[in-house]
Amino acid sequence: MVQERNNLYPIFLKTSQLEVLIIGGGFVAEEKLTFLLKSSPDAKVTLVSPMFREGTLALGKKGDVKFVEDVYKSSYLDGKHMVIATTDKPEVNMQVYRDCREQNKLVNVADNPPYCDFYMGGIVTKGNVKIAISTNGKSPTTAKRLRQFFEEVIPDTIDDLVKNLNDYRKTIKGDFEQKVVQLNEFTKSLVEK
Repeated sequence: MVQERNNLYPIFLKTSQLEVLIIGGGFVAEEKLTFLLKSSPDAKVTLVSPMFREGTLALGKKGDVKFVEDVYKSSYLDGKHMVIATTDKPEVNMQVYRDCREQNKLVNVADNPPYCDFYMGGIVTKGNVKIAISTNGKSPTTAKRLRQFFEEVIPDTIDDLVKNLNDYRKTIKGDFEQKVVQLNEFTKSLVEK
């Protein structure tokens, strides 16, 4: 039996420099916005929907979020880099997907893995340290439990360690390779059993 493997490539996006579009104003849109702003409070987001939940509007006031009360039109994709479709109308979500394919936009159709260029996985943040967790779209609940586990086991002082190592890195003499060797030697005790 061939074992399945997660072939997704994880990246960390500077969402303050990107334009994110969420189509929909219901619970799923609020959930996606919540996770996005929790991880990236400076994200630039536009939501388009004929209606918005009160919680979504309140959440938007905490960030750089624009609300457009309207039905989806492909013109809303102009200038956007990432799109998340969350409506309860499959035909609208599929139109968003097709329009994004035509315009080479990254798209996520919520709860529909075949129509996703990316997934919004579990995320653990401790200062400058961020860990993203993916189950290849198969089990968001497992990603949630792993997130909770890592939040507990990673000490809050990890950020101090990262800052100190950054300061130390600046004092090391030599070329890039020499610096890597020294930092590898210095940090190997972090993973020794």
